[in-house]
Amino acid sequence: MGKELILVVEDHETLLKAVQDILEGEGYTILAATDGLQALQMMEETRPDLIVADIMMPRMDGLTLYKEIRTRPEWVPIPFIFLTAKAERKDVLKGKELGAEDYLTKPFDPQELVVAVRARLGRARAIREATQVEFDQLKQQIVTVLGHELRTPLTYVRGYTDLALEDPASLSNESLEELLHGVQQGANRLNNLVENFLLLIRLDTGQAADEFQLVARAHQDVADIVTRTVRQSQHRATERDVTLETKVPPSLPVVQLCEPFFVDILSRLLDNGIKFSQNEEKLVTVSAQAAGKWVEVSVKDRGVGIPADEIPHLFERFRQIGREKMEQQGTGVGLAIAQELTHLHGGEITVESKPGEGSVFTIKLPIVEET
Repeated sequence: MGKELILVVEDHETLLKAVQDILEGEGYTILAATDGLQALQMMEETRPDLIVADIMMPRMDGLTLYKEIRTRPEWVPIPFIFLTAKAERKDVLKGKELGAEDYLTKPFDPQELVVAVRARLGRARAIREATQVEFDQLKQQIVTVLGHELRTPLTYVRGYTDLALEDPASLSNESLEELLHGVQQGANRLNNLVENFLLLIRLDTGQAADEFQLVARAHQDVADIVTRTVRQSQHRATERDVTLETKVPPSLPVVQLCEPFFVDILSRLLDNGIKFSQNEEKLVTVSAQAAGKWVEVSVKDRGVGIPADEIPHLFERFRQIGREKMEQQGTGVGLAIAQELTHLHGGEITVESKPGEGSVFTIKLPIVEET
């Protein structure tokens, strides 16, 4: 059948030998342990492809073994089959509640065991293969995006620097200023790239969550913060001939905000709205309202829009929709960062979009209940 390694954990030696003989007869390699502690010691040396374990055992029972195994990230994918004499419904439910892949009751039919093992190993194999395909695709996306995003700003920096150094004495103030502006443009892009990756690290390590707990407070001035953030994006909008429109009431309910994080979220959505406003009507509208238990801040553009089948993937890291069809700047992490920062606030981001008509991104933040 295969070369998979199966760890069988059973304190009854006769039954342990029987299970071992059955599975070895099917071509599997078997590791045998008589209790949970011995099984864990074996797993430190050799990682099995599947575990078959009794529940009632001395020193460490099967349920405790399962819990211990699931605390180790590298062991979480290993499928687990409980093999036990207990047939009460509550015990079956307990095993399933823990997340074991199967539950066989002794006395068992040898073929039933073989079928369960084949099925669980097959399923684990399929998951590994699918995960590897996704991982390979992600690696290719990262290589493509980062290759472009690193080379392009470096081209600006090196190209304009080389021009400036060819004959610096002959450069007029105007020409020098133009060259320095080009260098600055490339440097700014590189800086944004570095800042995004540093922020991702802070999110992944929990540092951003700690920062949120330290800085966040109840804000009554959400409307003012939104308006100021829109103003900060005005220069970029003007460069692209995009009109920014603000429809925000003078006051909104109180929400718990880490202001720098919220400004970052809204700025990213504004940047996207401006960047993708490529239709004739270049208008980005920022609106806000109280809706039930939420304060909603929306950014609406009349841009290229997003196909329905791409919307579920919008917030994946390094995912850029339609990059192959249109030149884009960015690494594909902006929306992922925006979503994760929003989650720190206990909120969410929703999307409505139609190709050719534009998109609406809405930040939903929970209203602070009055005490």
